Amino acid sequence: MPRRMLDCREVPSDNGCTLTLTGEEAEVLEAGAAHAVAVHGHTDGEELRSGLRAHLRDAPQATGAGAFVQLIEFRTQQYDEMDSLIDGWMSEIGADRTARWMVMGRDLDRDGTYVEVVEFPSAEEAKKNSDSPVTTAFAEKMTGICDGPASFRNLEVVRAETP
Repeated sequence: MPRRMLDCREVPSDNGCTLTLTGEEAEVLEAGAAHAVAVHGHTDGEELRSGLRAHLRDAPQATGAGAFVQLIEFRTQQYDEMDSLIDGWMSEIGADRTARWMVMGRDLDRDGTYVEVVEFPSAEEAKKNSDSPVTTAFAEKMTGICDGPASFRNLEVVRAETP
């Protein structure tokens, strides 16, 4: 059974909470409900728990063969704005997010150049992400702050090692 995850950054919030809970689904729902009551002032009940269930997703796992990794290289002098765009995308796509994890790197040899590594369970899940209207809107905004077009590399994982 996959571990499940609930991330406050992906749920609309007035206080900008960044708590992430990971574990078995029942544990995450119980802890999420307690957190929502104690920190966010919600009332526990089926309506709250139903809302939490809608935001549950599989927790990131070590990448293995058959997974899919996308490398996105772009140039911008407005990285803080890009960072905000990414946060907005994550919040807006919420439980429909198919990317399991991402890493952003700044190129030390080429000023203003960044490479984002995004992992998906499969190429099909990556396509589902790309086809999302939320992702399409994000890509349009991204284009507006980049110095030229982004380049993409689509890679099927054939080997992955974890310590």
